[in-house]
Amino acid sequence: MSELRTHGGDEGPARCAFCAAEAAGPCASCLTPVCGSCCTLTEGTSRPWAICLECDRKKGRSLAASWARFGAFLLGILAALGLAVAALHAFAR
Repeated sequence: MSELRTHGGDEGPARCAFCAAEAAGPCASCLTPVCGSCCTLTEGTSRPWAICLECDRKKGRSLAASWARFGAFLLGILAALGLAVAALHAFAR
């Protein structure tokens, strides 16, 4: 057995979903890996985020929808906690 055998798990760097170049990072909106040529930067935020060209075409460069979803998620958690406190208070009497 003199031949080399490959071991799984070493897939190398992530590739861009649009052009197969080495990805610079994920899209801030859909988390698809993109390279620097296949993304645009967000507008109106304190920190720039990379958005893939598909998300830029569909939703624009704003992350307002993502922040709104995150806010709704937090409000849902607060509502669930409020209901739990109200239920515990009702059962404690």
